[in-house]
Amino acid sequence: MTQSSSVVELDSPDLPAYCPNKAMPAWSSHPRVSLDFNDQGQAKCPYCSTQYQLKPGAHAHGH
Repeated sequence: MTQSSSVVELDSPDLPAYCPNKAMPAWSSHPRVSLDFNDQGQAKCPYCSTQYQLKPGAHAHGH
């Protein structure tokens, strides 16, 4: 997992993905939510609006 100020990049070992993520400080936490990635490999947290992006070659697998 790579976190910049605007986008958190995730690789296959980071999946399934949740927000808040492990790099976020405890004071900024909110209820844990599972992230649903779109066809472009992007997801946005409905609570804090953190943007997530899958790295090239990473795939989110649905159930």
